[in-house]
Amino acid sequence: MASERRATVIVTRPGGQSSALLALLASAGFETLEFPLIDIAPVADDAPLRAALDELFLPPGLADMPARYALVVFVSPNAIDHAFTRLGAPWPADLPVAVVGPGSVAALARQGVHAPAHRVISPSTEEADPRFDSEALYTAIEAHFGTNGLEGRRVLIVRGDGGREWLAERLTEAGARVEKAAAYRRVLPEPSMQKWERIHELLAGKPHAWLLTSSEGVRNLNELAHEHLTADEIVLLKRTPVVCPHPRIAEAARGAGFDRITVSGAGDERIAHSLEALFPLDTAERAAQAAPQRNSRDPEAHAYASAAASASSSKHSSSAPTDAHPANAPAHQTAQSRMTDSNDSKKASPQPNVTPPLPPNTPFTPFEQQKRRGGAGIVLLWFVVVILAVAAGAGAFVLNRKFDRADAQLSQRLAQSDDQNADLRAKADQATSATTALNTQIIQLQGKLNDAEAHSQALQQQYQDLASNRDDWTVAEVEQILSSASQQLQLTGNVQLALFALQSADTRLAATTGPQVVAIRKAIAQDIDKLKATPTTDLTGLAIKLDTAIDQIDQLPLSGEAPIARARAQTAEPANSASIAAATGEPRWKVLWHQITNGIGQQLSSLVSVRRIDNADAMLTSPDQGYFVRENVKLRLLSARLSLLSRSEPTLKSDLHAADAALARYFDASSKKVQAVRDLVKQVDQASLAVAVPNLNASLAAVHQFKRGG
Repeated sequence: MASERRATVIVTRPGGQSSALLALLASAGFETLEFPLIDIAPVADDAPLRAALDELFLPPGLADMPARYALVVFVSPNAIDHAFTRLGAPWPADLPVAVVGPGSVAALARQGVHAPAHRVISPSTEEADPRFDSEALYTAIEAHFGTNGLEGRRVLIVRGDGGREWLAERLTEAGARVEKAAAYRRVLPEPSMQKWERIHELLAGKPHAWLLTSSEGVRNLNELAHEHLTADEIVLLKRTPVVCPHPRIAEAARGAGFDRITVSGAGDERIAHSLEALFPLDTAERAAQAAPQRNSRDPEAHAYASAAASASSSKHSSSAPTDAHPANAPAHQTAQSRMTDSNDSKKASPQPNVTPPLPPNTPFTPFEQQKRRGGAGIVLLWFVVVILAVAAGAGAFVLNRKFDRADAQLSQRLAQSDDQNADLRAKADQATSATTALNTQIIQLQGKLNDAEAHSQALQQQYQDLASNRDDWTVAEVEQILSSASQQLQLTGNVQLALFALQSADTRLAATTGPQVVAIRKAIAQDIDKLKATPTTDLTGLAIKLDTAIDQIDQLPLSGEAPIARARAQTAEPANSASIAAATGEPRWKVLWHQITNGIGQQLSSLVSVRRIDNADAMLTSPDQGYFVRENVKLRLLSARLSLLSRSEPTLKSDLHAADAALARYFDASSKKVQAVRDLVKQVDQASLAVAVPNLNASLAAVHQFKRGG
């Protein structure tokens, strides 16, 4: 471990949940600063959680009780701790529990839930690069229960207030009945001023890194930074190294503006390794750690060289006696030394033994022959001894030179080995850093690949749903068109608009095949023929006639208000009585008498007018009562107009007949205005026979039958 701290790591986990990680970072040479970005608090209302936990202990098969849960999923250690504090009994041994990662498994073990007494389902930790997220947990659940093992069964998910819905959606798609209960809630903490002062000091230039362990923590950091940091400090913050244990958190950090992101993978050890790769030891510290190793190797090299030197000296000492043999040494010692020297010379030098030429022969005499033979043997012996001594010295010299060269080569090779070891150590450090960076990139790419595969599967599922339900979509659209056309037909009587809607629906169904669709098209064709055969009614013209009649009511005279012409005496001019008498043969006086009496009668009849009124009430109506009679008739005509527009034929007939009866009873029948208004009312009454319009019940019934699957 280095003598000085490498850097400061800002740990953002909730308070009290990072003790193991802090100890691990401290042993690796890091300073730590706890800066929680999320606080865990109990939920405001824990009644749903308690109700869900109480159902864990219901015995199966009770009447009027739902089936027990087939699986309970805890999304985090916080969910486990908060849920078990509200659990009134030990966990049922036959109820499986699923958790996301090793931290949750340890939290269950602290609560007494562990294998083999209980079935704990979690992602596998035996893979080369294990993942601990919702996707891996769903894979483990599917492997445990099978593809359709949870279909129709209840699953409880205990989590925080909010969170991802991915796991719940996948379990629902698998056929499970998913229920969710909140065990805790996340709140935004407010760090102390001392911690903010430390953050200011680190941003001023001290090496540090942030550990962000949740996407919500990334958002909280961004929000707190805009409240407590300056614009320059925010820029420095976004350039600070960030370590995230999951690619999804890294994406959130990248979206918040951080540009130096490292994905470490789940687990405290991986986080510590990623931080060590971000802040490696410097060259001096590595040299200090490598020096004792080189010193430990140097004595071995010197010992090897000294051993070689001692071997060389022993060779010299062994060859020295051959040079110091006395001339008068015993024969056996001389022979033995000769054999030793000859062997040493053969070993030391490959040169052959050279024998001098013999002297010329002399005349033979026994005494001289013996004398000469003895002197020649001594000379030959000394000559051989000298040659052997020279050969031994030359061999010792050559061997010593070889040992010196071997010693120098060994020292040179040791030095080269030290340099190569240092280079290899440096390259190993670089390779470790490169491997860590490569692993981080691989983790990021795997996360992106998994997200892309999830999106691809979702899109493919949506496409399959759309392809399989194309007929349902078309029929639903046709049903909407027919419903709107039926409503408009009943409200406004617009047969042409309804006919256009039916033709549009038939065109849309033409692109779809199937026996039920053919039945719908037949019903639509029947309604189209019915609409085409419907007689058209000029509702607007009839409404105008009623408006004209209503406007003239105030000007119509009542029976008691008929005007009486001024009486005038009217008499005929008297004729020639003489001519009349002559023509008729009557006396003239009689003709004059008839003329006088007829004139008096004409004058009297012009003074008196006689009319027949069958309704005595009409003559007794006062002016005030006449106002109410007119208003009553107008109300009847207005009601008839509304009935006409709303296609209510019985009400229309009733109002028209009542208005016509009132006009005949209380108004002057001889008035032409009264007669004109009554004619308008009768025209509307006769034209209203074609007010009723057909409906689209046949087409709507066929569509409803298709939706019910009949």
